[in-house]
Amino acid sequence: MRRYLLVLDMDLLALDEEHDLEPINYLVAKQEQEPCEVVVLSLVTNQPKMPVELLAGAGIPKHPDLAHRPDDPSSVNAEHRMERAVQQLKMIGCRASGIISYEDLVTAVRSETRGHDYDEVILATGRQEGSALARIVGRDPVQQLRREWGKRLIEFREVHDQEPSS
Repeated sequence: MRRYLLVLDMDLLALDEEHDLEPINYLVAKQEQEPCEVVVLSLVTNQPKMPVELLAGAGIPKHPDLAHRPDDPSSVNAEHRMERAVQQLKMIGCRASGIISYEDLVTAVRSETRGHDYDEVILATGRQEGSALARIVGRDPVQQLRREWGKRLIEFREVHDQEPSS
């Protein structure tokens, strides 16, 4: 069974509308070839953090994930996004599960792939992080992941790029 890591920072249906259903169609085609398992990695975006000083003063250990409030709308949105994507993937026949990450794109993907084997990483995200200068010098998040994953990194870009990049 092939395993895929699907990274989302927006709703999969909204993303599919932007990308003419390409992310779902891509996974349907993979599922038709052989059974697949998809882990949905939902990124919490624009999440305000509590200052570490407040955490330390409250007796809370200095751990990055503890600096986030799970009841914050960004966290709730990430959880709903993950649950909807898992439901959609199960409807097309994939085994699916989900996780939420408060980390940036590169750190989240590296953390997840360090402990688990994946055949491909699928980036189905909205606007990618990184400045124009970072892209020029090869340090934007997608380029960093591309160096690690090569053709096993599938990226669905903005609407004007109709094909996934691999």
